[in-house]
Amino acid sequence: MTTFEIEPGRLFIGGQWREAADGARTEVVDPSRGAVVTTVADAGAADVDAAVRAARDAFDDSAWSGLSGRERGRVLHRVAELIRENADTIAELESRDVGKPITLAHAVDVTNAANDYEHFAALAHALDGSVRDTSMNALAYVRRRPIGVVAAITPYNFPLILAGSKIAPALAAGNTVVHKPAEETPLSALYMADLFKRAGVPDGVVNVVTGGPAAGEALLRHSGVDKVAFTGSTAVGRKVAGMAGESLKPVTMELGGNAAHIVFQDADLEKAVGAIIKGFVFNTGQFCMGGPRLLVARPVYSTLLGILADAVPGVPLGDPRKSETVVGPMAGERHLRKVEEYVDLARKEGGRIVCGGERLDLDGGYYYKPTVIADLPNDSRVIQEEIFGPVLTVQPFDSEDEAVEFANSTPYGLASGVQTGNLARAHRVADRLQAGIVWVNDWAMLDPAVPFGGVKDSGFGREYGPEALDAYTTTKSVVVSLD
Repeated sequence: MTTFEIEPGRLFIGGQWREAADGARTEVVDPSRGAVVTTVADAGAADVDAAVRAARDAFDDSAWSGLSGRERGRVLHRVAELIRENADTIAELESRDVGKPITLAHAVDVTNAANDYEHFAALAHALDGSVRDTSMNALAYVRRRPIGVVAAITPYNFPLILAGSKIAPALAAGNTVVHKPAEETPLSALYMADLFKRAGVPDGVVNVVTGGPAAGEALLRHSGVDKVAFTGSTAVGRKVAGMAGESLKPVTMELGGNAAHIVFQDADLEKAVGAIIKGFVFNTGQFCMGGPRLLVARPVYSTLLGILADAVPGVPLGDPRKSETVVGPMAGERHLRKVEEYVDLARKEGGRIVCGGERLDLDGGYYYKPTVIADLPNDSRVIQEEIFGPVLTVQPFDSEDEAVEFANSTPYGLASGVQTGNLARAHRVADRLQAGIVWVNDWAMLDPAVPFGGVKDSGFGREYGPEALDAYTTTKSVVVSLD
């Protein structure tokens, strides 16, 4: 593990570092200790305007958008190389900023971010266009062009990965970007700004403005923004969509989730337990595609509940900088309080705390013990609402139809999972689940080649895969008569 001092952050606009116009700053807190580690600039409307203008100028001068896809791909490959070369530093930044275990930050965040840029670098050369056959006596060709200036607004839980899932396809398509990371977790975004510059991304193509809701609203309402890519809660997403809709900006939104993980009687319980635990403690449960709702076939319900009662308390919880740690702190005090409120509500609603259910006092950090809750009815708020913490509810079901009914009963539809030894059942149930991605016999298998996104209150649009590029390009069809 590296050891370094984190410099106070400034805004990155037009390839230059600068303070906020009014000099405002905001604190960044290490959630493992509840202590301030640095401050960053708190952007205002004037700063956002400067960033959007820099992005517009960079787009209009064609220094990036005018390159061939293959040339842009070479630069994005260099971004991926720099991420890997600086993996220790980036992992420590994510760990201090979010509270991620350092091993998780290395294995998941850094690796996936590098893979994202590499994947879209490979796709960039395929964006030039295509020729289409028609039923008319005509030749048609379709040109794909970048949209323009993209506002990328990202949340606190996976700062590096969720920035890459937007910035990589946006750049591959030839757009320019203004990135506003979550005000709580801005450090990797600022570090990446320097890596973009070192990789050869022209000035103004990527700009980073740190700040709170005011900066985000200024960015959304700015007339110079052509497209919005947002990840965050459903409640905030509704507001974002409304503001973007005022000027008819196209939007992609990856919002909240409350995924069901279904375990059928014929599942391999030994393998299922590992996936179940990963599904709700991964990133301390702060994972929109986590699996906080466990649905278990009644014949194996008591057995599986007993296995979880024994296994979950043994999951290593503690200092995220220790290599053996699997579960770190919540990302902030308000997130910890929200989890406490939901567990208290579960008790009031008749839930039985199988294990956990309380804070862990450690170094002043925001720790909560992984918690398993049984005996709640399906209409419980604790089951129906997104908790976004290390909490698992467990419900029995008596038939395949009932399992699917329970799984689809919430407003969300981002992810879901099935544990079964029956291949036909796996495909049949996956087809019936209202979710953008379904995992079979594991959890959180993500790859930049595989698109993901939500249905219902979990949003619209897709990230990853070639499908992601559709959100960052426009098409122009030219039809030439042959008469």
